[in-house]
Amino acid sequence: MIYPITFLATAAALVSWFLYRYREPAGQRLQYLFFSALGSYLLTVLLSGAGAGQMLWALFRDFSVLAAVGAAAMASAHKRSWFIAGSIALSAGLLGYAGMVMPQSLSTTVQMPAYDAEAELLLELGEGADAAALDAIAFKYGLSFSPAFAPQHAAVTELDDYLAVDIPRGQLHKIEDIIEGLQSIPEVDWVEPNEVVQIAPLPGGQRKSPRQVYGVDDPGLEQQWGFDAMAVNELYELLRKDAPKAKQTALIAILDTGVDAAHEDLEGQYRSLDPADDNDPRGHGTHCAGIAAAVTDNGLGVASFSLGGQYVAVTSVKVLNAAGMGTQRSIIAGMIKAADAGADVISMSLGGPSSQAKERAYRKAVDYALESGAIIVVAAGNSNRDARKFVPANLPGVITVSAIGPNLDRAVFSNEVSGLSRGIAAPGVDIYSTVPNNNYASYNGTSMATPYVAGLLGLLKSLEPDLGHEEAYELLKSTGKETRQTKETGRLIQPAAAVKKLISAQQ
Repeated sequence: MIYPITFLATAAALVSWFLYRYREPAGQRLQYLFFSALGSYLLTVLLSGAGAGQMLWALFRDFSVLAAVGAAAMASAHKRSWFIAGSIALSAGLLGYAGMVMPQSLSTTVQMPAYDAEAELLLELGEGADAAALDAIAFKYGLSFSPAFAPQHAAVTELDDYLAVDIPRGQLHKIEDIIEGLQSIPEVDWVEPNEVVQIAPLPGGQRKSPRQVYGVDDPGLEQQWGFDAMAVNELYELLRKDAPKAKQTALIAILDTGVDAAHEDLEGQYRSLDPADDNDPRGHGTHCAGIAAAVTDNGLGVASFSLGGQYVAVTSVKVLNAAGMGTQRSIIAGMIKAADAGADVISMSLGGPSSQAKERAYRKAVDYALESGAIIVVAAGNSNRDARKFVPANLPGVITVSAIGPNLDRAVFSNEVSGLSRGIAAPGVDIYSTVPNNNYASYNGTSMATPYVAGLLGLLKSLEPDLGHEEAYELLKSTGKETRQTKETGRLIQPAAAVKKLISAQQ
């Protein structure tokens, strides 16, 4: 509360100073009051404990508001009728800004999602343990248990030992007691919440900027500004000139709200794993699929890195519902399903606040997918915070993607990846791509940056199927381009350079 209060005090002192600046000694006193309030405001920002990106964004935004307040005060000071009306409007606007916008700006805590109503907990039984050990607590609280995951290769993971725990609504107020009771059972290795995750797509604008000659006839390419930033014209030239032969058609799995399998710009490279996943009532998954693997040079829609149908195919694993909501369990089950289907790249434009308790099952799922040969790409998140506080972005073994804008600076919403070992950057502002029913739209988000990286990794895996996740990241990093805040974003992917280096290493 101190932060918005000091800001309001600064704004009030600024307006008073402008009104009485020519009256002495009032003007001098009000000037001193303004700078004192400003100093208090700056001190609250610096001592907030927020990340550097959060503080810089808050300062930029707040000072812009202060400048507007000062200009409005000067403009309305000469006429009394203007001043009264302006003061009322200004006060209402500042109170609304301080009450609704500012409180979350420097928050160092993240509101945790709700538990899944159908299975509030995930429980790991010890290897070989008898589930009958749960009978007593199940009777006491009315709990029901069911297998949480069904990996095909159970011998290499402990995910098959997980149970989903459903708590009756009337017992939810005792959830802490239930968790404590479960943890006290010797046969139980681990208990963690099965929390809800929800995506919130950010609408983008249209941006016509490609300046290079690409030699393809996809009409939406003129709105794909990121292709210039990633030098995709050089990639296309390389693929045409040297025509590196694909050793396989790499499969990119989009874990999201589903994909419109019949979309005109996707169906040529779409592979179905499950008919239930081949529709997308939300549109988010279809948008990501187009970024990763739209059919290129077909006279329709948008382009992707895959020039020709030999390099990649895209598929869908639905882990989020029509409202964009999913759970930890549904996401992990999706990772298992994609890995068991032989996905070469798993792209996850999703995530939520992290807690140590709920990362154990995620870690096992990542290990399972990596063991299958998949490379996992995850969105950093859109909260303008440290990506280490978000899962699965913070998991060891994944490649985490931040979003940059047209000026190659970190997008204002993008989480920072400086604290992660495998952070990389891709365009994530005003990204034009496919949406259901043969339509196209622009969205913003690290959700949009992630499938760019997935699409490039799919191309690389088609040329070298044995490319591992560690060497894949080093390839992206070593060939990437500096951004305006490389430490915060990671390097910007450069597809042509990455393909050249991979081909060179093969020779």
